[in-house]
Amino acid sequence: MNLKPYQTDTLSVLRRFLEEARIVGPAAAYETITSEPEQAARLGHYKQPYAPLDDLPGVPYVCLRLPTGGGKTILGTHAIAVARDAWIEKDCPLVLWLVPSNIIRKQTVEAFGKTRHPYRQALDEAFSGQVRVFDIGDFTQIRPQDIRDRCCVVVGTIQTLRVSDTEGRKVYAHNEEMEPHFSALRVTAPGLERMENGKVKFSFANLLHIHRPLMIVDEAHNAVTGLTREMQARVNPCAIVELTATPRDRQGRLLNNILHSVTAQELKDAGMIKLPILLSEHESWQTAVNGAVAARAWLAKKAEPGPEYLRPIALFQAQPKNQEVTVDVLKTHLMKTEQIPKEKIAIATGDQRGLDGIDLFDRRCPIEHVITIEALKEGWDCSFAYVLCSVSHVRSAVSVEQLLGRVLRMPCARRRGVADLNRAYAFMSESEFGQTAKALVDKLVSMGFEEEEARDSVEQVQLNLDGQGDLFRVEKETHPVFSYTIAADDDVVSELHTVACDGVTVRDTEDGLVEVSVTGPVDDERVQTVCAMLPERERPRFIREVEHYRVESRSRLPPAGRGEPFRVPRLMAETQDGMVFADSETFVESHDWSLLDYSPNMDEREFAIRETANQFEIDVEGRHVRFSATGETQLAFDVHVEGWTPEALVLWLDPQVRGIDLLQSELLKWLRDLVDHLLTARGMHIDTLMRCKYLLVRVIRDKLETIRSMERNKAYQRCLFEPGARVEVSFDRVVTFRDGMYQGLRPYRGHWKPGKHFLGSVPAFDGVEDGEECQCAQALDGLPGLKFWIRNVAGHDESFWLPTATGRFYPDFVALLEDGRCVVVEYKGAHLAGGSDTNEKRTIGELWERKSDGRGLFVIVEQTRDGMDMRQQLMAKIGMG
Repeated sequence: MNLKPYQTDTLSVLRRFLEEARIVGPAAAYETITSEPEQAARLGHYKQPYAPLDDLPGVPYVCLRLPTGGGKTILGTHAIAVARDAWIEKDCPLVLWLVPSNIIRKQTVEAFGKTRHPYRQALDEAFSGQVRVFDIGDFTQIRPQDIRDRCCVVVGTIQTLRVSDTEGRKVYAHNEEMEPHFSALRVTAPGLERMENGKVKFSFANLLHIHRPLMIVDEAHNAVTGLTREMQARVNPCAIVELTATPRDRQGRLLNNILHSVTAQELKDAGMIKLPILLSEHESWQTAVNGAVAARAWLAKKAEPGPEYLRPIALFQAQPKNQEVTVDVLKTHLMKTEQIPKEKIAIATGDQRGLDGIDLFDRRCPIEHVITIEALKEGWDCSFAYVLCSVSHVRSAVSVEQLLGRVLRMPCARRRGVADLNRAYAFMSESEFGQTAKALVDKLVSMGFEEEEARDSVEQVQLNLDGQGDLFRVEKETHPVFSYTIAADDDVVSELHTVACDGVTVRDTEDGLVEVSVTGPVDDERVQTVCAMLPERERPRFIREVEHYRVESRSRLPPAGRGEPFRVPRLMAETQDGMVFADSETFVESHDWSLLDYSPNMDEREFAIRETANQFEIDVEGRHVRFSATGETQLAFDVHVEGWTPEALVLWLDPQVRGIDLLQSELLKWLRDLVDHLLTARGMHIDTLMRCKYLLVRVIRDKLETIRSMERNKAYQRCLFEPGARVEVSFDRVVTFRDGMYQGLRPYRGHWKPGKHFLGSVPAFDGVEDGEECQCAQALDGLPGLKFWIRNVAGHDESFWLPTATGRFYPDFVALLEDGRCVVVEYKGAHLAGGSDTNEKRTIGELWERKSDGRGLFVIVEQTRDGMDMRQQLMAKIGMG
């Protein structure tokens, strides 16, 4: 199972934090990572000073925030290997995986136990299949050799360990079956619980304390209490990684040490969740149910021609027994009024378990409608659920956010080809219209959405009951619509129906006429196509009405909506494959180099080990890491492992540092030379290197990345700046900005109303809503001779970019002047204006300008420069200063 980009990014941040914590400690590492500009902007108000555990200040303790549907479990599974490599530095770590309830505990153990499940596959891949999974109730089945030779994952509930008195709790009780674990270990370390006679308890809690497990906590907002901290000290974890959608405790306080926060937009872009939620409000519960039934049937038809099996399911939330619309009332209504066959309805409540043992993904399963009250709120998960209908007012409906989370998950975590199947649908009974949307937004916020994201994710619609077109009508029309009605014979009508496509509808009216409607701009091609199909006598009137519509709609549409072209020339460079888009990755692919040209030798500053009686001190790039020979670390250092040889170390290092750009034969020889150098020239012992192999991997990776950067820069310079480089700007191979290209991105919500933005709606600026970048946009918007401009979103597939030696540079703005010149604008604050990154961007931007033969301009704008404000800098660039 390939990870989504936001999941890879989250794990990357966790890895960097743990690697830094290994050197400077968790508090300093947290401050370093969260103070990086991009990470600080991402965290926003979630960034707080690091709060260490009271009794374990040296233990890394962080929280990763992902909205509902973000895949916390798969992320936690991959986090185990990240922690092993970056912090634990032990081949087979012990993992204590804590979940909020027994239902989820059971499901997690089952999932980890299935060899074909993505969770287990991720573990098997990371640990070469040497994995054992245990329910915490079965801890007596764990053998000493399991802990020594395998990654052991013990799944329990937070409640299992959250006790102030250990009496009666099996995990804390003395158990003679655990004796083999303690006979092989030194148990004199402090912190172990003892019996009244002073002997150490043979308890599972003491076993955890000795082996210092990695603690993964699912839904951490259920765990933050003083008792939990006491439990953490008893367990003595080596690190704690919490995963949550809502990083607040029951009193509304932020959880500690939020390291990374994922947005709902990232989940949507990755195809993890269905958004937006189309909300339909109804005065009565009967009409809400009718709408939900109709929506499910409508979606089922949309899904029929798809390549993958999909059977949309509607979830109905009934009221408790003492209210009007009980489960029985709702089921009777579905069967008698909506004519739903009994076998297509399932009931899942505390008393009726109609989904137990049912595989809803099975093609033979007939279930299309599920009635519940709140029984689905834990553990139940079926991404076929598309429609939610609550017969209660949503503000008072019990557990509606848990049910809403069930209809947000995307089947197969992949966007569908039919747009309607990428959305979720909610039908609510609400007498006060307009209140439901606000209540639904509040529910999304409680599920981990930011407030702005939640507002953008709920779209109010009305049911279209005329039988024509889509089932839903959006209440706010964003584009004008051109309509033309004629009387025509059957042949003409048939021809007209062939032009129906996105933005064009053809329908028969009640009085026997035909209506052709076009949403947005009416381009010449469509006009000519329709005109050719009309009777000759109709054509002049049709053309007149089109021209009238174009004049009337022009002021109501942004330039993109009017069909105005906006093309930006691309920078091209010659490689051995000919003229290609200038891109550092492309350059390095056609650049021949050999790893063997670089010495693998490491000096004292890069990597050094000093060993004393009870401590190892390792220097990594001038910074110190200490291993104290006590507790679990002593076990790793003192036990002799058969097979510790230079060859074994090389073979272990190879897959850890391998890359697709490295020939394995070269890498193996380079690694052999490196190990030989450390053993001979540096006088290190193989057992010492084996003990420190995870830190050695980190140093090797950094060294290889430095080599790659050097070669990448060589290729970049050779293809773009050396005397023989052939570079041009192509006006044939261009980036084309188009209407709707940034649809779904968070919009700017400030007070300023731009007059000449190409798309009309401006994507949100980086940083503060009305900050310096917005001020630069205002200066650009008021520029004399400006035709229009666009906020160029960094990282977007359709945005304009220029190459740098390390990646891609996305300028903040691109503008088109009335004289046809294109202006590329990058804004830099005073603290960044003189940096090397800015200088590299200026160099490549000026190259693009120089090769454009005067048709392209590039400028880096600062708040003030040489006595000029932003507007004056722009005016000077276009020759009007």
